Amino acid sequence: MGQIKVSKTPIEGLYVIENTVHGDRRGYFMETYNRNDMHEAGLDMVFVQDNQSSSVKGVLRGLHFQKEHPQGKLVRVIRGSVFDVAVDLREGSSTYGKWYGEILTEDNHKQLYISEGFAHGFLVLSEVAEFCYKCTDFYHPGDEGGLAWNDPEIGIEWPELTGTYQGDAGAGDYHLTDGTPLNLSDKDTKWEVLSRTFHF
Repeated sequence: MGQIKVSKTPIEGLYVIENTVHGDRRGYFMETYNRNDMHEAGLDMVFVQDNQSSSVKGVLRGLHFQKEHPQGKLVRVIRGSVFDVAVDLREGSSTYGKWYGEILTEDNHKQLYISEGFAHGFLVLSEVAEFCYKCTDFYHPGDEGGLAWNDPEIGIEWPELTGTYQGDAGAGDYHLTDGTPLNLSDKDTKWEVLSRTFHF
């Protein structure tokens, strides 16, 4: 018990989790998830699926959510560095449409817990990043929704990213400060802005 520090963010339902890291000359060890510690911290989510992805620098994945089967996600990075973002889509929430971002790296060992009702995405800042997350519901094909990553109504401040909004979610002339072009899936170039998007 007592192996984690849970910090609230300005948006209810989003939590930064820092695990106790035990290190010595051999390396380190840490518990990345302990249900008892989470319960003690007031987080009683139950996870049913683990996912992992690998992405190269400049890849932006998101912003994604499930419509009828929303997922809570406990996210972390085991290699590299990403800027991880969640956007509140909960109808009636006092922070509806607001975003929160956190840099997650293999060195800071931070995790972000994103409750159900948020859109989620991340931008890869390192040469390669491996991203892991636990989900409170299964992936349901056909239930996925999305939100334009560059929606000016939301105004996410993606670090190291420059470019001009062209009126859609396309990569356009966006690139990282070192010249790496923004890399999006075809699907992620087609999402709409918040005012024309599903909300919970």
